[in-house]
Amino acid sequence: MTKHALNVKLLPLLLALFTLLAACQDKHEKPLPILGNYDLNYRKVDGKTITDTIYQVIPDFQFFNEDSVLVSKDTYKDKVWITEFFFATCPSICPIMNTQLKNVEKALKRYSKDLQYLSFTIDPKHDTPSVLKAHKSKLGIQNKNWAFLCGDESFTHQLGIEHFLIFAGREADALGGYAHSGAFTLVDKKGHVRGVYEVVQPDLSVNQKEFQRLIKEAKKLFQDEYNYSNE
Repeated sequence: MTKHALNVKLLPLLLALFTLLAACQDKHEKPLPILGNYDLNYRKVDGKTITDTIYQVIPDFQFFNEDSVLVSKDTYKDKVWITEFFFATCPSICPIMNTQLKNVEKALKRYSKDLQYLSFTIDPKHDTPSVLKAHKSKLGIQNKNWAFLCGDESFTHQLGIEHFLIFAGREADALGGYAHSGAFTLVDKKGHVRGVYEVVQPDLSVNQKEFQRLIKEAKKLFQDEYNYSNE
């Protein structure tokens, strides 16, 4: 057997080995971090001190959706969430955010059965359920796993800042009277924040790296914790 023939024969074996090594490397990638505050709980087991980390979770809430139905955290239990904070009369960043979240929805269509989109208005006085319903229709969003929510304003702002880890609040000098982050938040089915992605920048540009990071990490979350196979 010539040296060339030997190399040709070994080629499929080498390709299989490289594929296996790559798969092992992917499998052992670090899991996504859990963001936010946490507490440490100490307990004794067989004379040894065990430390448990108690991670922050999204607290219970009650909001009205665009169909005037009162919903809570439990309404969307056992699903991954991707969220935004916006308001319907926003003249600057919000339309871009809505569009980018529609692009996220298209990119993650495969996971729609286990994925919930939540758009929280930070101006509930104006953004009543009927206004949100019209806004959703104007955006051309028909899928049932995307809810537009309104509720107590101060609680909504607090929820965004302290739990979804984005800024949302009144600001007299801001266009429309409110200022908020252009970020989306990824939440796992246990209510832990796993990522915050500044997709829309303050200058209204779209950060494609952040967009792709959100898509990649959402897929990883489904693969690691929800038994989805690689595409």
